[in-house]
Amino acid sequence: MWQHEMKRRDFIKSTAILTAATSVRCNALPDHKAPLGVQLYSVRKDCAANFPATLSAVAAIGYQGVEFAGYYNYSAKDLRKMLDDNGLKCCGTHTQLDTLSGDALKKTVEFNQILGNQYLICPWLPEEKRRTIQDWHGLAELFNQISEQINDVGMRVGYHNHTFEFQPMDGQIPWDVFAQNTYKNVILQLDTSNASHGGADAVAVLKKYPGRAGTVHLKEYSQTNDKALIGEGDIDWQQVFAFCESAGGTEWYIIEEEKDAYPPMEAIERCFKNYQKLRQA
Repeated sequence: MWQHEMKRRDFIKSTAILTAATSVRCNALPDHKAPLGVQLYSVRKDCAANFPATLSAVAAIGYQGVEFAGYYNYSAKDLRKMLDDNGLKCCGTHTQLDTLSGDALKKTVEFNQILGNQYLICPWLPEEKRRTIQDWHGLAELFNQISEQINDVGMRVGYHNHTFEFQPMDGQIPWDVFAQNTYKNVILQLDTSNASHGGADAVAVLKKYPGRAGTVHLKEYSQTNDKALIGEGDIDWQQVFAFCESAGGTEWYIIEEEKDAYPPMEAIERCFKNYQKLRQA
């Protein structure tokens, strides 16, 4: 009975999402672009030194949104005011798994409602929670449960990959186990560079799961240049954009840059300019 109910709910959700995705595909113009945000972890030292000034600088570069990776002791109300003052949207928060569980989830939801954020992304899984394939099945069910709890407030939960998700475990790929056993509205936030470093083809990974790339981390990968910024390496970005804007269900692109090739603020400005050039190609 429980399995039947779960499959029924999943079918209903899948059908709704597929209908929405089809509508987007039918109505999207060839030059449709998701807005561009930046993961603030990229400029974490600047944030720690002067958070308001950092947000202003990010907006001045031209970014439309920011994804949080910490709040630097500011309240949600103060953060929202800073966002509004700079014309920025919150395109996600990286929030640890323990903030998405139990009694903490209610506080997390309330905080993000004030921010105007729809995307609660878990950026990391402790090793003890992902040692076996069975662990990954358990994680998938946990994310399904979180998804059900926040669906009524218009939020989505998601997971951001590193490298280990693409390394075989008992003959299976953890990313696939997680993706195939979570509801279709659980975001698979692919970090293109991390996936590539894990031995995966980032474009192929995206294409394998239509409608699941609600937000995507755009980060370059190069076999020969470990300092390459977006557009300077091996990833076929035109394929990434084409998929995300047709079948990926992508609502935000998010730049994340942490190679230290340049001072952080300069690096994300260079990434922004490189992205603009890619979109003109």
